[in-house]
Amino acid sequence: MIELILSVCLAAAPATCKDVRLSYMAETVTPHACNLYGQSEIARWLEAHPKWRPVRWGCRRAKLEAKA
Repeated sequence: MIELILSVCLAAAPATCKDVRLSYMAETVTPHACNLYGQSEIARWLEAHPKWRPVRWGCRRAKLEAKA
């Protein structure tokens, strides 16, 4: 699984920031493909969250956490 990590800050309060993780479950998605197509995913997320502004983004293999 690959995740796109998007760092965003509130437009009205630029000191208020958070990281958003968008995961790709498909087996065929590679970190390279995520980097190529990540901008369209970011655009979709920003359309749904217009108060936030992107600061930086990147792709990596998702770290799976064990659930108790």
